[in-house]
Amino acid sequence: MAAKTKAPKRLYLVDGSGYIFRAYHALPPLTRKSDGAPVGAVSGFCNMLYKLLTDMADEHDPTHFAVIFDYSSKTFRNEIYPQYKAHRPEPPEDLRPQFSLVREATRAFNVPCIELDGYEADDIIATYARQVEQDGGEVVIISSDKDLMQLVSDKVTMLDTMKNKKIGRDEVIEKFGLGPEHVVDIQALAGDSADNVPGVPGIGVKTAAQLIEEFGDLETLLARAGEIKQNKRRENLIEFAEQARISKQLVTLKSDAPTPESVDDFAVRPIDKERLLSFLKEMEFGTLTRRVESDFVGQSGAMNGSAAAASPAPPPSAEKAEYEAVYSEAALAAWVAAATERGVVAVDTETTSLNAMQARLCGVSLATHAGRACYIPVGHGGDGLALDDEDVGKQMSVERALALLKPMLEDPGVLKVGQNLKYDAVVLSRYGIDIAPFDDTMLMSYALDCGKGGHGMDELAKRHLDYETIKFSDVAGTGKKAKSFDNVPIREATKYAAEDADITLRLYEILKPRLAAEGKATVYETLERPLAPVIVAMEREGVKVEPQVLRRLSADFAQRMAAAEAEAYRLAGEEFNLGPPKQISEILFGKLGLEGGKKTAKGAWSTNAAVLEDLALQGNDLAKVLLEWRGLSKLKSTYTDSLPAEINPETGRVHTSYALASTTTGRLSSNDPNLQNIPIRTEDGRKIRTAFIHEKGNTLISADYSQIELRLVAHIADLKSMKQAFADGVDIHAMTASEMFGVPVKGMDPMIRRRAKAINFGIIYGISAFGLANQLGISRGEAKDYIDAYFKKFPGIRQYMDDTIASAKAHGFVETIFGRRTYVGGITDKNPAMRGYSERQAINAPIQGAAADVIRRAMIRMPGALQKARLGAKMLLQVHDELIFECPKDEADKTAKLVADIMVSAPAPAVNLSVPLVVEARAGANWDEAH
Repeated sequence: MAAKTKAPKRLYLVDGSGYIFRAYHALPPLTRKSDGAPVGAVSGFCNMLYKLLTDMADEHDPTHFAVIFDYSSKTFRNEIYPQYKAHRPEPPEDLRPQFSLVREATRAFNVPCIELDGYEADDIIATYARQVEQDGGEVVIISSDKDLMQLVSDKVTMLDTMKNKKIGRDEVIEKFGLGPEHVVDIQALAGDSADNVPGVPGIGVKTAAQLIEEFGDLETLLARAGEIKQNKRRENLIEFAEQARISKQLVTLKSDAPTPESVDDFAVRPIDKERLLSFLKEMEFGTLTRRVESDFVGQSGAMNGSAAAASPAPPPSAEKAEYEAVYSEAALAAWVAAATERGVVAVDTETTSLNAMQARLCGVSLATHAGRACYIPVGHGGDGLALDDEDVGKQMSVERALALLKPMLEDPGVLKVGQNLKYDAVVLSRYGIDIAPFDDTMLMSYALDCGKGGHGMDELAKRHLDYETIKFSDVAGTGKKAKSFDNVPIREATKYAAEDADITLRLYEILKPRLAAEGKATVYETLERPLAPVIVAMEREGVKVEPQVLRRLSADFAQRMAAAEAEAYRLAGEEFNLGPPKQISEILFGKLGLEGGKKTAKGAWSTNAAVLEDLALQGNDLAKVLLEWRGLSKLKSTYTDSLPAEINPETGRVHTSYALASTTTGRLSSNDPNLQNIPIRTEDGRKIRTAFIHEKGNTLISADYSQIELRLVAHIADLKSMKQAFADGVDIHAMTASEMFGVPVKGMDPMIRRRAKAINFGIIYGISAFGLANQLGISRGEAKDYIDAYFKKFPGIRQYMDDTIASAKAHGFVETIFGRRTYVGGITDKNPAMRGYSERQAINAPIQGAAADVIRRAMIRMPGALQKARLGAKMLLQVHDELIFECPKDEADKTAKLVADIMVSAPAPAVNLSVPLVVEARAGANWDEAH
């Protein structure tokens, strides 16, 4: 009897390290609800792996399966070329702790998890792939990494699952110009900035492919380089021949690496349902957990693609949702009556824009009970797109609908509930409605669960109701097919808009009782809710900007950029594009061969400000010119060119929008346009502030806290010498320098004071010796000595840090002196990187949060104080620790004094600080002059 033929293997090899980074950068951040630990990359990896093991199993039917990881950043290639990947930065702090979790996840799926010291994942993949190929089997490499394309053959293909794209010979030719057998030679010539493979200067992939096609292979090309007609190309090939050979060694994948396990050990294994579910529940991946539970109902747990689809998410409650479109005055009157009778109603608006000062109202939705909501369309049928003409024709006019809604929306006896109601309040205020009183579920969540995740409706619905809401893109589309909401058919719009109001009311009924039960009612009622109407008034007011000033600055910046370009060309010896980082890095670290380059998380050379500043400090003139050009370019594009377009045609002013719940410290953020990032420490940044002016007969006032965070540190940590210095009005940085370095304050070297200043601001946020060394341009050892000396002179700082970390570990959160709570995930994690990241967050949040709380309290009191004093000032902007006002010129002195008094006294009576707050307030014809 003939012997049985062994069936060929079909091996799947997953580039695990590549997928970690792709998941991290492709997906929004995700934190574990119980402790706030970052798990976004783990979640993305798990979903990808589960899809491979189930949905794709029937189609591809692998017999063997393994996930391959990089062991470390150091491999045999570093012995060949020490600079190989030498300048890649450390992984992001919130990604580093997820590496071990991804490996744990792989094992939880009962999949082999392979890594090998001294070798990259690509080498291990190459070794296993060639083994199976030689045995007549097939290999599918789950990756999009171009370095692996040299392995593609009739038996080896690649699959980019994120794009659902197969990569075979044709795709390799499309990428490199030639087939897989030539990829190594092309890469050896072109180099790879991502991995710091030098290649030959001046030769890119396209040119390399042409050369290899003409000469056959790298060695032949190098041997016949003298035949090349182009002078520079010929000279470079001759001069950098050895560099090309080294590059070839670096890019050639090892296909004979010592394999830690046999391919036979990769035979597809059944998923261990209990082990997998245990891990997923520990990670708190609710959606995937439910899917796995559903897929394995009645099954043994073997990997297959025939599992039943996961059941849809249940409705928010047992009640059946009843949503209706309201067209008649009688029907609307009935809804208004129901809302008035109950005394609580959820309200939401639908508009044509996210810009509240320019948005046109499409409709208003109301919810009076869970599952009972309506939508009142008033502006559908905008651009004549195909809509249901019958429904469009039944709409009430916006004027009539709002006339019926206005009494209820302004009725002090009816509580209006919204989700980010600030936006709706700005929109409705433009239609003559001042919505009050109100509660805001976003702000409730922010007061209760800051640090546990986002506070948007979709996320809150999932977190608290386990409900997937209808997404805006579901009704309005995406990309080129996207339409504004006024062109969404009313019946679809009703489901979406009424659901928003319904979910908001349900969230309110969950979150509102928690405020008192968890001791956060005071935070919500004194720091969150009362700030919203203040911000509404500020956003409505806007600030006047003089476009002529900006146009003159744009022209000036353009001329100076042109001069900088010409100088950069001269210094580089060639013309190049100063914008793309890739071209800059090729000049600096390729052509000029400068040292000190760093790699980004994606493997490219970094040319960020820190890198260029380091080079400039080392005396590199080109880096100085690039910094100048880049600074001018950013100011020009971000402000002088774009701000004139931000001037509202109706008001003639610029209106920024403030996010109230986007940080973990209570700080506000500004956007559309962002007016908080205009630089104030540079002359050009200050020039931009001169364009912010006042109306005729008025003046601007800038009021700014002086060193508020250091003052709060002195209070919180009870630093007696620092508190005394603030009480005496001593220069705190000079005092610190004197204490640390034993030098007198009088006649102090400014450099010594600068170092003390960097330490003062850095230490309290957990700056490392490495970070301080970079900041001051000193050695890491010297920086460590400074930090040690600081703690020795100010032991209270160390005590504060230790106590704060211990409290965070005990309770899982930290609080400001005003009670604002921030949950700190990972504070007890076994992973040192995760723990260190969380410890720095724990130290930082109470200080920055307290400063944010102080200015919030000042802003909340300001309108009433100005009104009581009968002053006509309007608060226009908040920029971190600074408030900007516009007031009648003859009231400038009184206004400045009142504003400063309110800001100084803001902490009381909640907190009596043991250090004085200092506010500098002065008037000016423009923002820069007032600052």
